[in-house]
Amino acid sequence: MSGHFLRRGDSVLTMHNGAALGARSGIIPGTGGLGVSLAGTTITVGSGIGLIYYAGEGTFRASMTSSSTLTLQAAHATLTRIDLVYLRVWCNSVDGSGMNKADVDYLPGTASATPSAPTPTGTVIYMPLATITVPPVGGGSPSVSSAVKPFTVAPGGILPLQSSAPASPYVGQFYDDQTNLRRWNGSVWETMQKVESIAWTTPVLGSGYTTGNGTTNGNANGPVRYRTFTERGTPYIEWDGGATRATGAQNANILNAVLPSSVRPQNRASFVVPRNASGISGVSGAGSVVHSVKVDFNQDGTISLVTAAAGDSETSWFSLRGIRYPLS
Repeated sequence: MSGHFLRRGDSVLTMHNGAALGARSGIIPGTGGLGVSLAGTTITVGSGIGLIYYAGEGTFRASMTSSSTLTLQAAHATLTRIDLVYLRVWCNSVDGSGMNKADVDYLPGTASATPSAPTPTGTVIYMPLATITVPPVGGGSPSVSSAVKPFTVAPGGILPLQSSAPASPYVGQFYDDQTNLRRWNGSVWETMQKVESIAWTTPVLGSGYTTGNGTTNGNANGPVRYRTFTERGTPYIEWDGGATRATGAQNANILNAVLPSSVRPQNRASFVVPRNASGISGVSGAGSVVHSVKVDFNQDGTISLVTAAAGDSETSWFSLRGIRYPLS
């Protein structure tokens, strides 16, 4: 069987690219990555495995078992240049080169006021690995970007570290957008649920309120705090902790300042939360009464306890633990 037919058959090893009998070129994750680094004028390309699809010929496998070095061209006197580092497959039956091998190559760009990365011309079977931006003499150090390097996985696999959605997706295709796991449902890319480690924000409470301390204040519910997260494509806010109202009249906002606009609900969010209505300094009332109180999270960034003005309805401590609601 000829190499041509074997290469066409190898297209089943990777995701398709949307073309008939096509395949997605890319680095195989976890194999070394063919990373590109620069030290002085020495360009180093690490080891790794890649698949390169060439239209009409199929998929070429390329394995670099050790690192390779290339030499950076000198900077232009006054203009910036963008160079290309790429993985190349030489195949005599396709390019007439007389060689059948894989290596890494380097193509300097053209210095310009508006530089762009070059593209290899002619019959070149290749896949980009990195671009190198080379400032003019005296303009600083060159910098390497691997944004052009594609990844590929077996059909049904999850593409990692994607800066944009894959083209021509199939229903059920997944990819990692560097923050979320996304799935194509046939119409749009959905954000799937994920496990997140999200820091809490502890707001300053208004006059007369003391945030929980895990022992006495706030009925030992801990400090009032919040964090935001995304679930099934919808942004949410989650609250925790409690507080004690020590003195003074009921405030319209239990916070010292309104919440940032990015964490305000699109519509008012109302909840019934546990509270204690024991006597408060300066407020007349009966003995301890344990019941609940309504709390409103308002569109203007305030948080209001909805109670009467005095007596048994006055709030001593309250808890916000477990409250969460959508922001849009």
